Amino acid sequence: MEPRITDVSETIVRRKLSHEVFDRLKAMITTGELAPGDAMPSERDLMERFGVGRPAIREAMQALANNGLLAISHGERARVRQLSARSLFEQVDLTANMLLSASPASLEHLKQARRFFERAMVREAAANATSEDVNRLLETLDQQTKGVSDPHAFISADMRFHTQIAAISGNPIFEAVSEAMLGWLRRYHTEMLLWSGKENLTLVEHRQIIEYIEQHDPDQAEAVMIKHLDRSSALYTHPA
Repeated sequence: MEPRITDVSETIVRRKLSHEVFDRLKAMITTGELAPGDAMPSERDLMERFGVGRPAIREAMQALANNGLLAISHGERARVRQLSARSLFEQVDLTANMLLSASPASLEHLKQARRFFERAMVREAAANATSEDVNRLLETLDQQTKGVSDPHAFISADMRFHTQIAAISGNPIFEAVSEAMLGWLRRYHTEMLLWSGKENLTLVEHRQIIEYIEQHDPDQAEAVMIKHLDRSSALYTHPA
């Protein structure tokens, strides 16, 4: 019986040399031949090893950097990056910012996601926070209070406060998610908070959140966090 011929194309497409080099370099990293922090072999060594030209090596190396596997610095050997939850989200920063820039609806979706996420994080913090965790939050609140006349310092401390709450979970992915979302939101902060004189209200709400975390009261901590986020949500706006 003759094999059945379908309409599906089975054309074999020849891959670019840089794609082959990419796969081999990636294998050197994933198999442990190259560990985090190690310098990559020189371009000349790789050209000789794989029998390809310099353009294929450079294109493959850049692709690895774009995927977060390599750190490339001018004038130095590329090095294998230490992968982490933070480096994972760094790879989507550009795409996330382009999406937010092109779509006001996406900004609203991000604010909703942050609200959902931080409700869970503050409950987790209230259930598990140690005295050291509480002290870190108090130190950040003190820094935010001192930076009340400096929008950049004030907002940076605000972001650090919320990321520290996520970090109490002990889960680095939660911490990285918090840091990423706040970083994406920051460019849409109108700084109206400082112009409208409501910075003291933010400080009061942050202090209340800390108090309920210290008292291990998830319900009250969540209630204050919801009020805080709902009020501050209006400060993040898409350009008209």
